[in-house]
Amino acid sequence: MPLDLILMGPPGAGKGTQAKILSQRLGIPHVASGDLFRDHLHRQTPLGQLARQYMDRGELVPDDVTIGMIRERLEQPDCRDGVILDGFPRTPAQAQALDEMLSEMGRSLVAVLYIRVREELLLRRLAGRWTCRTCGAVYHIEFNPPRVPGRCDLDGGTLYQREDDTEEVQRRRIQVYQEQTAPLVSFYRDRGLLVEVDGEQPIPEVTAALLQAIEIRRTAHP
Repeated sequence: MPLDLILMGPPGAGKGTQAKILSQRLGIPHVASGDLFRDHLHRQTPLGQLARQYMDRGELVPDDVTIGMIRERLEQPDCRDGVILDGFPRTPAQAQALDEMLSEMGRSLVAVLYIRVREELLLRRLAGRWTCRTCGAVYHIEFNPPRVPGRCDLDGGTLYQREDDTEEVQRRRIQVYQEQTAPLVSFYRDRGLLVEVDGEQPIPEVTAALLQAIEIRRTAHP
């Protein structure tokens, strides 16, 4: 059975960092819905063109278009053994549609992993974030500094701080995330799929907790 996972967490919880680590450790791809969306728009695929029509009219892209993109990605050979979904679903309706799509493919979710961090610590983390201009890797001056100040460990690219990384903007981002995802968290908790992990630990400890939770869920998965 494929190891299909969803990784959730508010801005600053370290979700992107953990997704990359888990992808390497588990040997399954990290599929971020935002990246998937941009790729379809860039390649002007049929789904991308359909999404563009809604966007050009200032309308929300229907869930079935996004689900179509997810399904197409899951049908790729590298997703045969599982996937780490990030950024989708965002609502219970999308979660239901995802369940139905996975069922049609003979698959089902093994676990929904939620990285939990207090708001004040999230703000502290976000204020110190620096991003590589070329590869997008994220560092933190206190929690995860680069080996060479101002330079990316991966490709030597220049690190920069986003203009919207002010406390007021970030606090609002966190609040919006919590409001939007609360129903989704309840949806998966009610189905016994939600696993909450303490994201306030050092990165290796969070990884270990996530891997342990995945192993427990995989063992219990029918």
